[in-house]
Amino acid sequence: MTNGTASRAGEVLRVSQPAVSKAIQELERIIGFALFDRIKGRMLPTAEGRLFFREVSGAFSGLVHLRSAAARIRDFGSGEIRIASLSALSTNIVPKALRAFHARHPDVAITLQARMSSVVKDLVAGGQFDVGLAADEIDVAGVESRPFAQYRAAVAMPSGHRLAERQMIEPKDLDGQTFIALSPEDTTRRQADLVFAEHGAKPKIVLETPYSTTICAMVQSGLGVGLIHPLTADPYLGQALVTRPFSAPVHFRTLLLLPPDRRPSRIVAGFIEELMRQSRFED
Repeated sequence: MTNGTASRAGEVLRVSQPAVSKAIQELERIIGFALFDRIKGRMLPTAEGRLFFREVSGAFSGLVHLRSAAARIRDFGSGEIRIASLSALSTNIVPKALRAFHARHPDVAITLQARMSSVVKDLVAGGQFDVGLAADEIDVAGVESRPFAQYRAAVAMPSGHRLAERQMIEPKDLDGQTFIALSPEDTTRRQADLVFAEHGAKPKIVLETPYSTTICAMVQSGLGVGLIHPLTADPYLGQALVTRPFSAPVHFRTLLLLPPDRRPSRIVAGFIEELMRQSRFED
């Protein structure tokens, strides 16, 4: 059909003209209709032959697409990656890892959602997301989990606060201070409560929230002071908010979550490598 004659088709396929004619006859027998009319030694396409040729051409286009898809999978793994992250890491570690990852794999589609840690776990457990970052207070049943990183808590306070004069904040310094606290179920909050009890300090809690970013916003507004994930303070520093190290060993610990019973694709493994590299740099 493409080359016009059986002789030319045989040359292209490197077979004899009779072999081409025999192959056409066998195909016509299988499909049940004539592809060509034989008129005075010439083979002219029938209407049915042209319709069938159109379908065959589409099939070959599909094969070309499959070759391209196979090449993408071979080189990059899946053509997309879906990431869920707790808020504390979604504005610092994750963007930096994604920037480096995208530079290496510009054709990979990326989905990112910042959610509460319990929701991150559910999204990964259900196979809706390929990788998750969550705080360590979650129940890890139904996911594969591994330690990701830990960050020492810092104390955030409004600019001009009397504690800002100190280079290091002691637990007793927070006794009686108006305090924005993490939610009671947060493991960092529980560590802090033990430290305060040990030192006889009783901060005056006026607000509880699961997010360090919310604590920063409340501190910036002048509501009080609070213990925060240090990375979340970056956008607020110099804007009515300052941070100081906290002397007690209170940490934010995070987990890397993967769907159960599924080996990560090459593309997910590559992104995890980038995440680990950025966490080492930041920590």
